Amino acid sequence: MASFKLWIDADALPKILREIIFRASDRYLLDVIFVANQPLGIAPSVRIKSLQVLSGADQADQEIVRQMAEGDIVVTQDIPLAAQVIEQGGVAIHPRGEIFTTANIKARLHLRDYMDVLRGSGVQTGGPKPINDRDKREFSSALDQTIQRQLRKTKV
Repeated sequence: MASFKLWIDADALPKILREIIFRASDRYLLDVIFVANQPLGIAPSVRIKSLQVLSGADQADQEIVRQMAEGDIVVTQDIPLAAQVIEQGGVAIHPRGEIFTTANIKARLHLRDYMDVLRGSGVQTGGPKPINDRDKREFSSALDQTIQRQLRKTKV
């Protein structure tokens, strides 16, 4: 059993990635907690939990930050949440496979803020493209590599 947990910011997680997460939980005997402000319809098991928080902006994010521990892995599209996870010694992964680090998170925050300013001034920036097969492979690979890296750290 891993000494770290996998937290899922599930409000915006594409459903097609759930199976990858379930398989990783089985393969590595990893506890997974899906956090959302709505029911997710995930059957709880020994290692898979679902935590429903109050409705409202960033409620799930705040709960993840409050409960996570150093070394935990968080899957999120939310850049400010990823920054908080990194500050607390966790690892953040985007559902498209990007691993957020201290080296890239500031640039991602600046880009996010810039896009917010554009949207606020009426510029249509469009939303993210749907997850495709390449994105699924990238996410699966990034998740697997991150879990293995965290396992090595906890064995030392």
